[in-house]
Amino acid sequence: MTTFNLNADMAESYGPWVMGNDDALLPVINSANIACGFHAGDHNIMTNTMRKAAEHHVSIGAHPGFYDLHGFGRRQMNLSLAEIEHLIAYQLGAAIGAAALAGVKVTHVKPHGALNNMAATNADMAMAIARAVKAVDKSQIFLAPVLSELVIAGQACGLLVAQEIFADRAYMPDGQLAPRSRPDAMIHDPDIALSHSLTMLTEHRITAIDGTTLPITPHSLCVHGDGASAVAMAKHLQAGLTNAGLTAKTLPEMML
Repeated sequence: MTTFNLNADMAESYGPWVMGNDDALLPVINSANIACGFHAGDHNIMTNTMRKAAEHHVSIGAHPGFYDLHGFGRRQMNLSLAEIEHLIAYQLGAAIGAAALAGVKVTHVKPHGALNNMAATNADMAMAIARAVKAVDKSQIFLAPVLSELVIAGQACGLLVAQEIFADRAYMPDGQLAPRSRPDAMIHDPDIALSHSLTMLTEHRITAIDGTTLPITPHSLCVHGDGASAVAMAKHLQAGLTNAGLTAKTLPEMML
């Protein structure tokens, strides 16, 4: 792979409460996953962040999650498949409407938090999410974790699937993200995160926490935007990947 896409979750503040440093992160990343008001964000923050993203030539994605502001969308919820379809359609519709007002376009969808993690190993949930995205706008790029049921579901629904890897997360032997409850789940050292990312992007493989090697087809690299060192991590990754000879592109530039 000679190109890379760096994505981050953002617009996750709410009213006067601030989460992350979106203004500092936007000049560094290539694609932004915009919270749609269910797990975080609100109508003002969503629309204003979209405008700012466009100013930095950052492509815009909807980032729907469980309706769980207090838990930041990181708590599992037991919803029917119909409810999952409805919450995806509701949030994607809101994002598309906000983008129209801002004079920009939503080009990808990435589920958030517990919704994403649950659907990664649950084929029925994954299909419900993919069906809803297709019903609202089948031209959306479906950003899904590598080696997940979401990749399979998106492809089965005829969506263009971009497979995502995480720069700052460790992986289990089955290819799923290590649970945050583990002390080794997060990668905090920028140099280790860069080495981890280069291996995945250029060698198309993941090395799990037990040494297991898994083949992957990566398209986009996620860095978490809500940590104290998020901006420094993103800058280190962007510079390191560029110095390694890779070219940064937005998701539509990579996939379309």
